[in-house]
Amino acid sequence: MRAPEADLALLMEAAQTAGEIARRHFRRDPEIWTKSDESPVTEADIAIDRVLRADLLGARPDYGWLSEETEDDAARLNADRVFIVDPIDGTRAFIDGQTSFAHALAIAEAGEVVAGVVYLPMKDRLYAAGRGMGATLNGAPIRASATREERGAQVLATKPNMHPNHWPGGAPEFERVYRPSLAYRMALVAEGRFDGMVTFRDTWEWDIAAGAVLIAEAGGAVTDGTGDTIWFNASTPRAKGVMAAPGPLHAALLKRRLGT
Repeated sequence: MRAPEADLALLMEAAQTAGEIARRHFRRDPEIWTKSDESPVTEADIAIDRVLRADLLGARPDYGWLSEETEDDAARLNADRVFIVDPIDGTRAFIDGQTSFAHALAIAEAGEVVAGVVYLPMKDRLYAAGRGMGATLNGAPIRASATREERGAQVLATKPNMHPNHWPGGAPEFERVYRPSLAYRMALVAEGRFDGMVTFRDTWEWDIAAGAVLIAEAGGAVTDGTGDTIWFNASTPRAKGVMAAPGPLHAALLKRRLGT
């Protein structure tokens, strides 16, 4: 089995290639289509997906492949390792000319993410982490925040996630903040710029796989929206939401979430 360092280096190089393609299309009126779930996809998403698949599987032909923009192939379930890729996370932001879209690339083994990269090409921010290797931003180590209590914490979440129905134990008293792209939100938590993030919608693996290893390696806690472990490369590649924060804050939020 290849060392995590080699896989992480491969993902970092691939993410930068994705960024080069994205820059060529950004704010240049790329062609846009609407998928069956009503979400948008652009010619940049498709082009990046095609190049990443060729480059990554060319380097690791024995790995499986799971990507938002590739028709799913059940053969990935039999692979020891699998690439989990979102060519552009935050496609709506990309279309709108916002710079907070990201490329999210990860590798999972036996259900756990062993390497992950989140790259924001227009901000030149390359987040990377490998299991047991720590997390970095542009090569410098990063750590999740030390915030322990919900009051005064800054947590990334969309407004619907604050509905009382999601919090049987009472809505938490944190400051809600928003940024496009789930992958970017998770990277910001790993960096410690924000204290946590929550989403209670079912969430595709390609949106959260890279962020999950970033936060774990930065010393934070990551679960689904009910507090359970997220296992990746599932037959249906969706998690029941995500909660991520430093351990004590995560525990406080989970208590609110479960009403215990």
